[in-house]
Amino acid sequence: MNEHPNIVLIGMPGSGKSTVGVLLAKRTAMEFIDTDLLIQSAEGKTLQEIVDGTGYQALRHIEERVLCDLHASGAVISTGGSAVYSEAAMSHLKTNGRVVFLDVSLSTVQHRIGDYSLRGISKRPDQTIEELFAERNALYRRYADIIVDCDALNQEEACQAVLDQLP
Repeated sequence: MNEHPNIVLIGMPGSGKSTVGVLLAKRTAMEFIDTDLLIQSAEGKTLQEIVDGTGYQALRHIEERVLCDLHASGAVISTGGSAVYSEAAMSHLKTNGRVVFLDVSLSTVQHRIGDYSLRGISKRPDQTIEELFAERNALYRRYADIIVDCDALNQEEACQAVLDQLP
């Protein structure tokens, strides 16, 4: 592994990946990379526009390409909630990074994101948020090197909890 490993954040939309990621980057003097922004920049569209225009599968393929093309060192990487659907992408991210699952309950996700239809969430049209949560939760746990229960934590506390568990 590289001497400057990345910190890769995974979790549901609303789990705090972007916000906690920025705080982690500041506290560790590391670069911050938000892969949702990389996708939007590469495609010239918002995530919701991609989902609306070409469907959730297209977004997942674009996400996989962007993640597999990412070659960062010593960065905090906030991934999209659906990154875990790509074994290739997760394997690539794990080659030079510790994967941290920011774990929150379904009720916390629902409270934080409100109307998820506006978030560009990669899910089947017939899939409920409850079904998506259950499906992804298993994948997050499978790929995580570290799991941080963030339900009762504010952003600063979540950042500290991540730092406390890193080697």
